[in-house]
Amino acid sequence: MAEIVNLNKARKARAKAEAEETARSNRVRFGRNRQEKEAARREAEQQSRDLDGKKLDE
Repeated sequence: MAEIVNLNKARKARAKAEAEETARSNRVRFGRNRQEKEAARREAEQQSRDLDGKKLDE
């Protein structure tokens, strides 16, 4: 005889697994700490200043 499955529990378990996968991908994508964000911002500013300094006057 087949095993009895509660469909509500199965649906909730599947939704929970999908949410966990989404959370895992978001942690990788957006999970930077303050020091890393500040370092990236400073580097972008430095590159912008370097580029502006190399522009020729018209």
